[in-house]
This record gives sequence, C-alpha cells and structure tokens, in this order.
Amino acid sequence: SGNGVDGRPAYVMEACEASLRRLGVDTIDLYFQHRVDPQVPIEETVGAMARLVGQGKVRYIGLSEAAPDTIRRAHETHPLTAVQTEFSLLYREEAQATRRITTELEISFFAYSPLGRSLLTGAYQGRERLGDESPHKRHPRFADENLAKNVAFMTPLVQLATEKGCTVSQLALAWVLAQGPDVLPIPGTKRLARLEENIGAVDVMLSDAEVRRLGEAMPVGAAAGTRYPAGAMQAVQR
Repeated sequence: SGNGVDGRPAYVMEACEASLRRLGVDTIDLYFQHRVDPQVPIEETVGAMARLVGQGKVRYIGLSEAAPDTIRRAHETHPLTAVQTEFSLLYREEAQATRRITTELEISFFAYSPLGRSLLTGAYQGRERLGDESPHKRHPRFADENLAKNVAFMTPLVQLATEKGCTVSQLALAWVLAQGPDVLPIPGTKRLARLEENIGAVDVMLSDAEVRRLGEAMPVGAAAGTRYPAGAMQAVQR
C-alpha cells in the first residue's frame, strides 16, 4: 500500500488491538481510518471496522481525507459517525465538497488544521523565510513565493479581531464553528496558554454578515500552494 497506508482488514484489527493496549482501555470511542488505502476497497476496510464495533472494541467509526464517493460507499457498509478533513478559512475548497455529502448523510465533520497550520494565527509577517528547523518548511503554502501571498489575507482578519476584542486565532476558529453544529474544529497545540486561547473561541459570536465578510476576504481557492507536498497529496481525498 502506498504512503504507508494499510487498509487491509487484518491490519485494521491488529492496529485496533495495538491501540487498545497503548491506551489501556477496553473500548475506543471513535476509531478513524486516517487515510484511504487505494489498494483496498473501502467496503473491506470499513467492514473490518464494523466487526470491531460488533466486538465492543470500538463504539463509532470515521474516515479521514476521503472523497465524497468513498464516504457514501463506506456509509452504506456501516454508518459513519464522523469524517475528518482539513478545513479553515484559508483552505476549504475540498472540504466544501466533503461537507455536502456529510450533511446529506448526517455525518459529523471534523475540521483539522482549522488555523491553517498556524498561518491563521497572525504569527507570520510579510515575506520572512522559515528556518530549516521549522515543521512547515516542506509545506508549499509556506514556500517563499507563497508565504507572502497567504499572509496578505490576514489583514481583514486582524481588523475584525480588533473590532471583536479577540485574538486572530479565536476569530478563525469562530468562523469554523459558525459553519454549523455539525462542524467541530480540532486545533492542535503544545502549550496550555494556546489551548485556553483556542477554547475561548466558543465565546466569539459572529453575525451572518461577519461570517460572509471573512469568507469574502479569503475567497475559496485563493490560497497559494497546495495543502501538502506532491507525494503526500496523493494520499488525500481518495
């Protein structure tokens, strides 16, 4: 299987057992296939996940970065509780297609990287170059020719955040939360202060006009650079 993805039923069962041991629990609440294996029919992978539900080892199942047709076929095999896809103000084109199917099938939508891998935090200014140690060094959106273009989108966010009395990060998360009760942003951080800041986004109330204002300030598809380097792009939206 390519890109280190293995959707074979036997591996699905093995991976679950390993996770249960590492977590020290008897049941996993929500079990995801992190990427779709193009070499294995999704019905076989989800069929194995359904057996885990039947065995009481998993309560609910989900897919990550799956194309709409794959989601529909998977859901017909066993109901999906959640689908996880990258979704933020800066990167939402593929997520919009995914949400059409998840909304139709009443599947929750997990928005990962809702802060655009830190681009939507206001941490970057202009055309600075990333150091070799930066975790974003390989991401096309942070390439020298793309970073300045993407940072330029931040000006209206900074303006509205100032008006609302919140941080830029909180505003970006509030926009995701405003997309509907089915959308759950899952920002990542290593620092308690950032976690507390992110949680504060639930208190930032946006009007419909403000949601539109932000969406128009960052038009769909306007971001510079693909979501992942070329090799990794082959593993998403299958």
